[in-house]
Amino acid sequence: MNSAAVPEAMRPESELESGHQASHKGRILAWAAWDWGSAAFNAVMTTFVFTVYLTSKAFGGEDHASAVLGGALAIAGAAIALLAPVTGQRSDNGGRRRLWLGVNTAAVAVLTALCFFVFPRPEFLLPGVALIALANVFFEFAGVNYNAMLAQISTPKNIGKVSGFGWGMGYLGGIVALLIVLQLFVQPGFEWFGGSTADGLNIRLVAVFSALWFFIFALPVLFAVPELPKTRQGAALGFLASYGLLLRRIKAIYRTSPHTIYFLLASAVFRDGLAAVFTFGGIIAAGTFGFELTEVIFFAIFGNVVAAAGAIMGGFLDDRIGPKSVITGSLAGLLVAGSMILVLGNGNYSFFGMQWAGTTTFWIFGLFLCLFVGPAQSSSRAYLARLAPHGESGELFGLYATTGRAVSFLAPALFTLCIAVAAPLVEPGGAQRWGILGIMVVLLAGLLLLLPVKAPDRTEIAVVPAA
Repeated sequence: MNSAAVPEAMRPESELESGHQASHKGRILAWAAWDWGSAAFNAVMTTFVFTVYLTSKAFGGEDHASAVLGGALAIAGAAIALLAPVTGQRSDNGGRRRLWLGVNTAAVAVLTALCFFVFPRPEFLLPGVALIALANVFFEFAGVNYNAMLAQISTPKNIGKVSGFGWGMGYLGGIVALLIVLQLFVQPGFEWFGGSTADGLNIRLVAVFSALWFFIFALPVLFAVPELPKTRQGAALGFLASYGLLLRRIKAIYRTSPHTIYFLLASAVFRDGLAAVFTFGGIIAAGTFGFELTEVIFFAIFGNVVAAAGAIMGGFLDDRIGPKSVITGSLAGLLVAGSMILVLGNGNYSFFGMQWAGTTTFWIFGLFLCLFVGPAQSSSRAYLARLAPHGESGELFGLYATTGRAVSFLAPALFTLCIAVAAPLVEPGGAQRWGILGIMVVLLAGLLLLLPVKAPDRTEIAVVPAA
């Protein structure tokens, strides 16, 4: 059976098409404020500050602490992959999308604040990584409901622009939060008790700051965006029975809208490559191009600003030429920029009498990488939101999270493999550069998988069974 066999009067609408035909600027700002606030957890807690603190010598040595943190995050990733679709499904069915966004956001804020009690001693390593791992789980659950709201606050005419605006706010919020943390806690510009490094007080206070930052900026969306009306009737399903319904719906989506499944699979691959650009960008900057820590931080700041601008510009293009065109163009741009970094490396060149240093290579083409990451991420979200059947966005974005987690090993594994293969063939210290090739392979694979996938305006909305 496919959607062509469904009578015209019975063909389902997407949640986007069945929603409001005019968007409310206040709701869009409130929704995007959550992205702005959530960047404190992403940029400060899990990327630049608190996890660096957790993997320091104070917790039993960098290698041991890093291994423990990696194991905890792997367990958290498995939990997200198993639970995200069902949590999204249950919030859809119960008409409690906003409620569960609030509950999960509050859980992240509380767990983040509790990191204040993680003192720099080995016996606090396990509590610390447990808090971060559990916060990651609730953060992803919140993200499922947050992404599902995109169809509620946008229209078919501006969904790309709204999604891009949200991503842009996330990038900029991370930079502002990081700058505040650096000025108040890490490298305080004036003397105050929050700058004290005794017992890791300054970093522990960063956790409190991040929790408050996230919670405060998450509040507007909980008041401005209304709850989705409950549309499904009948007895509530038990938790395990929800998995049976999930499997039936996946089969139904594949039968009636197979390109929705194809997009989930393709996006899982290229999103892993996109994540790797930021994950390994700073590592390559320091290890291959000789950037000092301050230079890495400056590059991160400029990179996030450029990524925000790219996401916003990509959003405007999304509404005009469609999300698939934006994603394919962005992936092609990423492949060109990454290839230039790989080919030129840290060498010094002369072009028409002008000197070109290795650092120039990374600054220029590294920023181009950042420019194209934002539109690809934003348009992926907008692409899927266009395909979500009415009242099913939460479940579909749960599958989006699951497929992403399922292949999240690809880019790190290929990055490591390429370095290992290159190590005996190049001069000492020159192998890391070839890790870029592994990331490029993942991005290319994602692009090739995406090419045969139909654009949303040429894809039927899936017919799914009721609960």
